[in-house]
Amino acid sequence: MPVSVSVALCTRNGERHIEEQLHSIFAQSPPVDQLVIADDASTDGTVALVERLLAEAPGVDVVLLQSDRVLGVTANFARALEQCSGELILLCDQDDRWHPNRVAVALARFEANSALLLLHSDADLVNAGGAPLGRTLFESLKVRASEFREIESGWGFQAYLRRNLVTGATTALRSSLLRVAMPLPGDWLHDEWLAIVAAAVGFVAIERSALIDYRQHGNNVVGVNRPTLRYRVDRMLQPRSGRYQRLAARANELVTRLSEISASEAVQRLAAEKAEFERVRAGYPTRRLARIPKVLGQWVSGRYRRLSSQRSFDVVRDIVQRGELP
Repeated sequence: MPVSVSVALCTRNGERHIEEQLHSIFAQSPPVDQLVIADDASTDGTVALVERLLAEAPGVDVVLLQSDRVLGVTANFARALEQCSGELILLCDQDDRWHPNRVAVALARFEANSALLLLHSDADLVNAGGAPLGRTLFESLKVRASEFREIESGWGFQAYLRRNLVTGATTALRSSLLRVAMPLPGDWLHDEWLAIVAAAVGFVAIERSALIDYRQHGNNVVGVNRPTLRYRVDRMLQPRSGRYQRLAARANELVTRLSEISASEAVQRLAAEKAEFERVRAGYPTRRLARIPKVLGQWVSGRYRRLSSQRSFDVVRDIVQRGELP
């Protein structure tokens, strides 16, 4: 029996690009079975345009959700996911463009591996007009060969615990994942939460080919910055602000949820170590000199290598960053 496919598409003032995105979805072979569109209180013509386009759509079950107040990305995707009836759910942004084989590739990967809970792919980066930028998403994220190996060997949890490598617009998931991943926590983006929970309880896979054009136009909720030396130095010199407290709170949320869904002891131990690491980082002194021995202690313990997003770069950043803003 064919696997049913739902699309969870979220919109917010997206009338400029939504038509191209919808046409790319309707052109898929095999076609999708259901399209759930959750609009986050758009103030432009997005909803009217969507309604007109859906009237021209082929035989797809359509659910259009509207809101009279702004919910935010994670909450908006959560309500879209709750309405998806397909066994396979593809996440979708309003301003991208699917390659013709996105559904076919996702179906093939899930049918080939019954343990697969979530798949995410590379993407071709394009500008606001849809012209190629000459680089891909994974290239811009500088995904390491070691990270590919971890994920493809079935131990993606540690990779995603260090940093988020998953972009929601490229993500497909089995609906069964929602039974353990919902509700989505407010301190996490929907894509990173779904990926790390999937990796904690099952198998996550990467599709190294690009399956969408990922549009970069300056108004992306989550875009991709070119990882230039200047960009990295600017990040290093930013004030600490509340970033480390947020990381610690997120890590604690993960520990709590993993205990509730009975993740393996190995996964829970690693998550607890991450939470402790972020708690220590959040408590570093404001004065740089006083910070140095504590940072070096965490480096010697190996926690930066195992648990921080940028490893050695984070050691330097945690030392040289300015203290908290008043």
